[in-house]
Amino acid sequence: MLAALVALPPTAHAEWKPVEKVETYAISGQSGLELYRSIGENGPNVGITRAIAYTNFKLTWGVRDYTPRGKDCVLTAGKPKLIITYTLPSPSAPLPPAVQKNWEVFIAGVSAHEKVHGASMIKMVHDIEAATDGLTVADDPKCSKTRAEVVKRLDAISKARIQGSRDFDRVEFGQGGNLQKLVLALVNGG
Repeated sequence: MLAALVALPPTAHAEWKPVEKVETYAISGQSGLELYRSIGENGPNVGITRAIAYTNFKLTWGVRDYTPRGKDCVLTAGKPKLIITYTLPSPSAPLPPAVQKNWEVFIAGVSAHEKVHGASMIKMVHDIEAATDGLTVADDPKCSKTRAEVVKRLDAISKARIQGSRDFDRVEFGQGGNLQKLVLALVNGG
């Protein structure tokens, strides 16, 4: 029983839940090809290109308490507030029945893909909590070393999430990847 209690995460880590929102952008067309072209013209700007869909987040923290304890500094992480926003395409007019059916398969697959990105953002916040809550740095009464260590850890966690996201997209859009199949099925009508 003691082992089970030790394995449980700290209560503060379980108290928060992300807020997930869906925003849409309008596309037009009456065929899969027209819809996909409209996505290319109206999709969210991501770098130098437009995307089919995009997942973004805003992360803020409650009070992060850097507390000097003698010559040491201890960080108590505040409660995170994570807002994940999924931006997805939405036809602006009713679609012919066959196209509607293909659209529903396409958008369900795209939504599932974006949910994986959302899950990676949630994992990132849990990783931040695990890496920083209770962090103690010796001989740091002004907590400056502790703050620098937090920045270093957050940078590594953020870079790992970004790379994981890129790797996932590379597979999904690559030859035979799930999103490639979804796009081809939409454009080719099934």
